[in-house]
Amino acid sequence: MLDAFQGLSQTKALDRSQGCVRKRVCDNGDGFLRLSKIKIPDASNARVNMSMSIRDCEGECRKNCSCTGYANGGRNGDGFGLISCLMWFGDLVDIREYMDGGQEFFLRVDAVELGYVQTKRHPKPLFNLPVSDTNEEASANFELPSLELDAVMVATENFSPANKLGTGGFGSVYKGRIAIFQGKLPDGREVAVKRLSKNSGQGMTEFKNEVTVIAKLQHRNLVQIVGCCVEKEEKILIYEYMPNKSLDFLLFDRTRSVSLDWGMRHYIILGIARGVLYLHQDSRLRIIHRDLKASNILLDAELNPKISDFGMAKIFGGNQTQANTTRVVGTYGYMPPEYALDGLFSIKSDVFSFGVLLLEIISGKKNSGYYREDPSMNLIKQAWELWREGRALELVDPSMGSSYPIKEVTKFIQVGILCVQENAKDRPTMSTVILMLDSEMTIPNPKQPAFVFISRTNSPRTSTTGTGSHSVSEMSTTIIEGR
Repeated sequence: MLDAFQGLSQTKALDRSQGCVRKRVCDNGDGFLRLSKIKIPDASNARVNMSMSIRDCEGECRKNCSCTGYANGGRNGDGFGLISCLMWFGDLVDIREYMDGGQEFFLRVDAVELGYVQTKRHPKPLFNLPVSDTNEEASANFELPSLELDAVMVATENFSPANKLGTGGFGSVYKGRIAIFQGKLPDGREVAVKRLSKNSGQGMTEFKNEVTVIAKLQHRNLVQIVGCCVEKEEKILIYEYMPNKSLDFLLFDRTRSVSLDWGMRHYIILGIARGVLYLHQDSRLRIIHRDLKASNILLDAELNPKISDFGMAKIFGGNQTQANTTRVVGTYGYMPPEYALDGLFSIKSDVFSFGVLLLEIISGKKNSGYYREDPSMNLIKQAWELWREGRALELVDPSMGSSYPIKEVTKFIQVGILCVQENAKDRPTMSTVILMLDSEMTIPNPKQPAFVFISRTNSPRTSTTGTGSHSVSEMSTTIIEGR
């Protein structure tokens, strides 16, 4: 095995079972041996960067003596073009050469040995080829662990239906337990595994977007991503496990919603508000989520709300305040009119979605729900009419009973209506929203909001787990202007 690679030697002269190590120490003359038709090594010592080109990947590996090899993490939709970077720091285990298939792997080799190796026309197959050079700090800038598909399948028991937590517009989510992960994650940690459907609308662009956005964010009200997997045709994201599932699971169920008294709803509303404020103002990136809804608010064991699903998020740079798109994404019922109709979005788009969420949390009703007494009614219209008539408290979810502070709940309803104003300029920023919710400041009276009605154009396909909301491709929109 070693004859073809003079840069490597057996770990022990009489013991081949422990694989191979490099003959020479790392220095500035190192190069990379291009291997084809390879099963890339076990990913336990790998780190992924979804935004780095393969050329930048080589440069990053070359300047770090502890990087033992690199490869691309996947290909774009037409099968051409490297789209991500996988780098190994430490042993390379279970690397093999296939007769057909496989992919390219770039092995770090000393320059002297590299010149010799590249004169060989037919290298022999590689098996269990560890390369010693370990430096834990070297991979610190690669924040997201990369898991092999085999490890994910073990964790989820081969994506067992018994472990399925739900199905969304982009695939299914499974509960898993990482049994052995060689120090990257605590052994036995429960995780949520989001497996993107091959037929979903979320392609590699959205997958990369979610990885690069959420891996850079740290806030108690944002879900934590702990790993990912890009192998074969699979695109998988691994999150911290949320035992209380999503907000819609509790909120829109008559039995389960009883557990949400006013104190808990108040806590959830403020937690979501702080998470959105972090995205808009306090993080190192200015991020517009674009898909805030009840099913994208996850709840941990203490019912702390965590904003999730950043596949449609948009990063704003510099002094940018709004953008325009011809590809409207998100969920009707949570979209502001300027976005649903004209593709305009800004931080005020998320404010609108937050306002819908706030009214849903208080009422226990979906904005897009069906009102038998008035099919043209939706939650925003009902909230406005009750507010205008001085009957705002009739909006409150009956499951809360009557044990809630009337003044505070009334204030929250008023803020919710302010957030769903027709014109974006009339909506408050999230910092003002939190100030209004959490202080005694004077709150302006809202104007009449625009009522966004939705009608089905074909058979509905829900984009969430049991929320009853619909994707943009399934709906037409009507804006009813106020008199």
